[in-house]
Order: sequence, then C-alpha cells, then structure tokens
Amino acid sequence: MKISFHGAAGDVTGSCHLVEAAGRRILIDCGMFQGSRELHQENAEPFGFDPTAIDFLLLTHAHLDHCGRIPLLAKRGFRGEVVTTAASRDLARLVILDSAHLQEEESQRRGRTSSRRGSDGDTEPLYSTVDALGSLDYFGRTAVYGETLEIAPGLRATFHDAGHILGSASILLEAEESGRRRSVVLSGDIGNAGRPLLRAPEPPAAADAVVMETTYGDRLHRPLDASVNELFQAITEAFGRGGNVIVPTFALERAQEILFYLRQGIETSRLPASMQVFLDSPMAISATEIFRRHPEACKPELLRDGKDPLALPGLHMVRETAQSMAINHISGGAVIMAGNGMATGGRVRHHLKHNLWRRESSVVFVGFAAKGTLAREIIDGARQVEVLGEEIPVRAHIHTINGFSAHADQAELLAWRAAIKGAETTFLVHGEGPTMETFARKLPPGRIEIPQLHQQFEL
Repeated sequence: MKISFHGAAGDVTGSCHLVEAAGRRILIDCGMFQGSRELHQENAEPFGFDPTAIDFLLLTHAHLDHCGRIPLLAKRGFRGEVVTTAASRDLARLVILDSAHLQEEESQRRGRTSSRRGSDGDTEPLYSTVDALGSLDYFGRTAVYGETLEIAPGLRATFHDAGHILGSASILLEAEESGRRRSVVLSGDIGNAGRPLLRAPEPPAAADAVVMETTYGDRLHRPLDASVNELFQAITEAFGRGGNVIVPTFALERAQEILFYLRQGIETSRLPASMQVFLDSPMAISATEIFRRHPEACKPELLRDGKDPLALPGLHMVRETAQSMAINHISGGAVIMAGNGMATGGRVRHHLKHNLWRRESSVVFVGFAAKGTLAREIIDGARQVEVLGEEIPVRAHIHTINGFSAHADQAELLAWRAAIKGAETTFLVHGEGPTMETFARKLPPGRIEIPQLHQQFEL
C-alpha cells in the first residue's frame, strides 16, 4: 500500500490524497486550494497524478476544499466512481455547481481586466457549469455510516461519522493483496463534539496508519456556552447602538447552527422576538433545505417535538440579488448572515462595505479565516481594508468567536487519535506548518510524518 499527498500538505486547504492498493488507485477527496495563494494558477496546476488512472474517489464531505476540483478531475479524464454518503452527495452537487458559476464569473472579470490592460492573461475558468454537471455523473454507490463497502476485490471502505458537517465521514480503507492486509484511516475534517445538530465524531477502532487533519491542532476552543453568550451580547449591544450585525457565514453547517442558536435565543427571551434575520446566501438556503432532507445524519432528538430547529419568526431567506441590495437600506436592528465565511467573495462583501465604517454596527466572525483573506485582515486589526475595489475604514465592533468552529480543537484531535489502536504511523495534514509541529509534539511517541506536496510513502 502506498499513499501520496497532493493537497492539504503543509497547508490547510486543497485536500487530496492518493492511496494505491490491491491493484487500484483510490483518491480521497479532490478539493480546491483557498486563501492567499494565486488561487486560479494554483488550482489549475497538474494534480501530481494521472486523472485517467484513478479508479475510485472516496469523498469525506462536501466542503469546497475537499470536493471543489472534482469537475476539473473529470475534465482532465477521470472516469472512475465517486463514493460518498447520501447527504454529502446532495451538498457536493450544490457546492460544485456554485463553484462553477463563480469560476465563470471570475473568468469574465479577468477577461475584462485583461482587455483594459491590453494583456493576454489566462481568462479561462477552471471548469464550467457543463463540466460540473458532467462530473456529477460519476457519483455512484452511497456509503452508510458503519457499513463496510467492498469497492473492488480486496478493497473495502467503511465510512465513520466525522461529526463535522452534514454527511461528513472519516474513512477506513482496508486492502488485501498477496496475502497481506493493510489499513489506513483518513480523517477528513473531524468535528467539534457537543454541537447542537450533529452527532459526535466516531473514530474507527483500529488501523495500521492514520492520516488526520490538524486545523486547530495548536489551540483549544472556548466553551460553547460562552460563545453563544458572546453572540447574543454582540447582537444586543449592536441593536442598542442602532446598528446591524454582519455575520460572514459558511453556507454548510455554520449557517444552520447559527440559525439554531438565534431561534434558541428568541425562545429564551435573550433576543427580541421582533429581530429581523436575513440569510443572504442562496447556497446556505439550499443547504438548509438539504439539512431538513437528511434527518438520518442529525441528532435524533432534534426531530422529536415536531418543530423545525432552524425556523425563527423574523427569518428572511434572500435568494434574489435585488432583495440582497435592498437589505443595505436597513440601518439597524438586523442580523445579516451572508456568504462567505472568509469574506473572499459572495454577498457579504457588499454588507461589509455598507457597515464596516459604521461605529454602530458589529461584525461577528464565527469560523476559521485563512491567511491572506479579508476576514483575517479584519480579525488581525486592520484599520482600513479594500472591499470591492474601495478602501473602507474599519470602525465597526469586531468580534471573533472561535467556539462555533466545526473543527475539533487540540484536545479533541488528540482524543480522536488515541481512540484508534495499532497505528504505526500518523500523517499530519490540513494545517498550517507551525500548528502541525505543535500538534506533533503532543502525540505519543511513534512515527509521525508531516508530508510535503506530492510526497509518497510506503505503508
């Protein structure tokens, strides 16, 4: 068994790992690079392997940095089978099609820029909507948590609930060849236990090797109750000043979780029942609908009383651009949740443009912000930032609430790893360099590897 790392190696994004075993080539995820890189160029580079030679793609979950290059993989010749959970299939369709739309928009923007400058820069999208639709044809069998799939002779995969987003999984891959058995666990993204909507992660019992994410491997999250209290306080104080609350929101999981807590705040009278909440993200709206379609991936107690855990009285689902623009006429008393969470694109940039300079308003970040993103600039204390081509002073109250993270923190990552017995090697991926080095020092003695991009190992 061999494994090589073609993304999220020494970096947080672009998850893509290749396992060669039992005469087959199995890709685990094929995600987009995000953050401060020259992203179009980075994502357009060769994968580091031949896409036509890949037999299977096992998808851990539907975040863009895990599934976003599947259409490019198919465009370059992949004709294998994509295996994932039912919820991840529905969400991946949504994410991939949205990504294609954004690729086409960005391509048009680069074309206009090149035309003005008289240059011949690369203006082609990574992939089109047609490419994205074509890639969906390769989604095949559905994985069910805890049930082993024989994906090919001598090759078995078991998806275990990762508790990260709806449908997310860690994957135990077992291979038998020449009378020898080897196994590897690939974590995907590991969830933060105790979340209101999803079950806690359930790691496999044993494996010969472990590939695990380390996004928050150097820190502990704040207690969840304290984070919820801070969110409610930020909203109350902004409303008291006559301002709005802008929440840059990831469409998958974070949007649904914040809706749950806002509903809880109204029900307990900690937030005003008259509060107006705008979910200004077509993707988040669709993801919320998909969430309701997959109760099998949620905590069963959420559905016992027959209530919709994501419904609240003043909620407005904003799909149309004209509706989104109209929100900017509201000067106070609104919670505006808009994509995307790192503020690198999407409608949230328009709302930041109209509220960052206002002392009355607040901006609440509830998720990870990679280096080089607008969200990270604001979090790090920039006094002025560029938003949609304009320099905007940062006068709004800025809140960073890390307790809402959908990722496990250091203690939870260590507990997840400790639950897997017999592993001879631990590969650390999906983290920034210093974070992975800090986490490595916390692990028990053993072989620990921090792979470089395209590096291969024998298992």
